Amino acid sequence: MSKFLATWFYVGYLKPAPGTWGSAAAIPFAWVLHGLGGITLLVVATFVVFFTGWWATAAMTKGAKDHDPSEIVVDEVIGMWIALWPLSAGLSHAGVDPWVFPYPGWIVAFLAFRLFDISKPGPVGYFDRKSTPFGVMFDDAVAGAMAAVCVAVAAYVSHGMMGL
Repeated sequence: MSKFLATWFYVGYLKPAPGTWGSAAAIPFAWVLHGLGGITLLVVATFVVFFTGWWATAAMTKGAKDHDPSEIVVDEVIGMWIALWPLSAGLSHAGVDPWVFPYPGWIVAFLAFRLFDISKPGPVGYFDRKSTPFGVMFDDAVAGAMAAVCVAVAAYVSHGMMGL
């Protein structure tokens, strides 16, 4: 069960770039969660999967030399979901049909999250250097939060400043 969750239904075994595959696989799940329960369900699911992913990561890496093997992608799922929070919140707030999940928002979230996850600036790198299951999960949560800021700024520029 831990391998199934930590690899996000074995998506983590896809090559090349399993982290990118895991990030991409997170988007349809976020869309379904948003459709079923809006931002509230997406946030609750994020926390539930964060803590179960932490457990799964600990189980998969126990006794291993590599504390963050590339096939573990549940952390990318968490980061992507956090990056998508502003999109989900904005759609929920605007009263948009819950099954609408417009592509500019999730593309910005995906690109920003991958940028921060790969480049590991500041606090992302700090938590990435922790050789613990919590560090594996939390560096992506921080990268997701940084990407969420980018999504919110992009939405403001697009919808607020430009009035689109």
